[in-house]
Amino acid sequence: MARATVSSVLNNESSHIPFLNGDNFSDWKDKILLTLGCTDLDFALRVEEPPVPTETSSLVEKTTYEKWERSNRLSLMLIKSHISKSIRGSIPPCDKVKDYLKAIEEQFVSSDKALASTLMNKLSIMKHDKSRSMREHIMEMRDIAAQLKSLEIEISESFLVHFIWTI
Repeated sequence: MARATVSSVLNNESSHIPFLNGDNFSDWKDKILLTLGCTDLDFALRVEEPPVPTETSSLVEKTTYEKWERSNRLSLMLIKSHISKSIRGSIPPCDKVKDYLKAIEEQFVSSDKALASTLMNKLSIMKHDKSRSMREHIMEMRDIAAQLKSLEIEISESFLVHFIWTI
């Protein structure tokens, strides 16, 4: 992909990435990975760092390293530009995008567990109180189930129906 084309695609895709603010890690990560994939900048995430070229390295080895280095550098810049400053300060500095994403993920593992616990609790105590329609009640419970699914906690359809009809 030509550099001008990458820039225009990156500008367009980048505008769809939310800022990582603590509550949206899963959505943020999905959008980051999609953007890096669409712009063909995910090379450094897919391929281990090749050896630094020497004078005796082949043209293919030099080109591969340059592609990896560019992907790594631009990916780091994109990711850092979509993290709020308060969070960025708590992430240890890394010079490789794979390591940086892993460090970010480690910051949010406990956050996701707390969110999952809160959502499970809300789902288990939620009752239809007739202050809203049954449809609204069902939609809210399905939304909670979808949020749990994004946290890799699957709620079966029959289990969800049981909670919905528990009045």
